[in-house]
Amino acid sequence: MDARVFELRTYTATQGKIDALHARFRDHTLKIFEKHHMTVVGFWRPADDEQANRQLVYLLAFPSREAATNSWKEFQADPEWKAVKADSEKEGPLVEKIDSVFLKPTDYSPLK
Repeated sequence: MDARVFELRTYTATQGKIDALHARFRDHTLKIFEKHHMTVVGFWRPADDEQANRQLVYLLAFPSREAATNSWKEFQADPEWKAVKADSEKEGPLVEKIDSVFLKPTDYSPLK
């Protein structure tokens, strides 16, 4: 059996769109994540004001890497997500770049 994995995602917002990106997560995306068994560990803004104006960082947990792949596939195909994304991007994309790193806890990590 695969061990639980975490996915650390950093979004760089399109210039001037960070507030719209936060609103999309707050008002829509979290609910859709839950529907697709994507466990949110937390969301963060960089402490540096300049970075905070462009970046959003969050951590998801999944039972396995395979579960993560399946959840993302279902999320991307979800008609509700497609509608939310299209509506929120009427004036252009909210995200310029997404960095994703999958993490496995060490044997001494308090969070597993």
